[in-house]
Amino acid sequence: MKFLKILGYIIGGVALIIIAFVVYFNSSYPKVDPPSNEKVEVTSVRLERGKYLANHVTVCMDCHSTRDWSKYAGPIMAGTLGKGGEKFDGPTAGVPGIIYAKNITPAGISNLTDGELIRAITCGVTKDGRALFPLMPYLGYNHLTKEDLYSIVAYIRSLQPIKNEVEEGSIDFPVNMIIKTVPPKSFIPSPEPDKTNTVSFGKYLVTIASCGDCHTQMEKGKPIVGKEFAGGFPFQFPGGVVRSANITPDKINGIGSWSKEDFVNRFKSMDPEKYPPSEVSPEEFNTPMPWTMFAGMSNEDLGAIYDYLQTLKPVSNVVVKFTPNR
Repeated sequence: MKFLKILGYIIGGVALIIIAFVVYFNSSYPKVDPPSNEKVEVTSVRLERGKYLANHVTVCMDCHSTRDWSKYAGPIMAGTLGKGGEKFDGPTAGVPGIIYAKNITPAGISNLTDGELIRAITCGVTKDGRALFPLMPYLGYNHLTKEDLYSIVAYIRSLQPIKNEVEEGSIDFPVNMIIKTVPPKSFIPSPEPDKTNTVSFGKYLVTIASCGDCHTQMEKGKPIVGKEFAGGFPFQFPGGVVRSANITPDKINGIGSWSKEDFVNRFKSMDPEKYPPSEVSPEEFNTPMPWTMFAGMSNEDLGAIYDYLQTLKPVSNVVVKFTPNR
């Protein structure tokens, strides 16, 4: 009996320690600054810049709209810009749980101040202090210049309001705890890039476009060292597994043999106004790469991205782009 009593004390003590740790952890993380009091002034220049970024570089509209997967590269369906509701779960997006993209039209964000919206975009923390799963590429957005960030905020505030109640998702344990440690403490804007230094400018664009997120293989949610930008990240589609391309300058398996003109033309060949996306059946190869959106990038920006990618370490990683189910 004495042994059982002592064991009970030990178990009770351990339970109290665990409870205390959980309470401390949940009250301490995410460790981010409170939202700022700044107010974004809406100007025509910011609206134009924000529209360009959100649709063609940072591609916020990619996840926060409805994509038509009956067509190649899933172009955005008319009338869905920013309405949210897209579902991302384990089998389709490598997500440990279920995530629904939020409604970022004024109908969905009218209760957020500009400071709260800025914190969500750049630090991945919601109005009520919840950490977002980094499928939302806030770690890349944390490197936006202040002016580019303000432009995006001004633009999404200007979207056509769409009433669309979006479900709350859930992340599996223990990832739901781990993601609380991911958000950066604050937004530290990048300085305005020097566009004459195309490598530096290209690095900025690659960072805010989060190219590395899809073009790098992961292991337990972390990039595999030595495989940065070497492709192979898997995406489950109805017809099979699609893998991202190797975009390092490896001459055999990457883009090392491409000229800048080849690179730019590859994107421009997906311009939906000139080349309407082809119909694709569920069993055929398709791609999550939002080609129709990135096709709207300027030649200057695409050229800078090319210049930066050519400075990366070549990685000889062979990628099988599609493994059909059958």
